[in-house]
Amino acid sequence: MKELFPPKQVLGFVFSIMLTVIALSVYFLDMSFELAMTILLITAFIQAAVQLVVFMHAGESKDKKSIYTTLYYGFFIALVTVFGTLLTLIWGYY
Repeated sequence: MKELFPPKQVLGFVFSIMLTVIALSVYFLDMSFELAMTILLITAFIQAAVQLVVFMHAGESKDKKSIYTTLYYGFFIALVTVFGTLLTLIWGYY
């Protein structure tokens, strides 16, 4: 019976639900913009990490180094895209 009950996935699911409730509370509670965005960003990154590790099994394969290298590269490209867009469109450096 123990093989049929995946405790890691159940805990990951419960943790994901808790993070979703925290993010949803930003909508229902009257928070300042800065606090709301901080909470949303933190919960979004934690949620993405939980999804990758628990449900997509990112750390369980033999090629773990390649998976995390690709993840870091994707994160770097996302940062360059976001800050490049801010630099060009908002801060006025073209």
